[in-house]
Amino acid sequence: MGIAFLLAINIVCIFICYFFAKWRKANAVYWAIMGALIGPLALPFILFAKPKDENRAE
Repeated sequence: MGIAFLLAINIVCIFICYFFAKWRKANAVYWAIMGALIGPLALPFILFAKPKDENRAE
């Protein structure tokens, strides 16, 4: 039961990081991988990261 719970939490974190990254116009695949690697610890980073500025030329 413990492993299944941790796996479920990790999968939820992957989806949350992915959708927050899409919403903030960040690299969604990168943040999904970060959600997979560090799980719930990635959530504050995606929430407090600077959103991509659409007006700035890259």
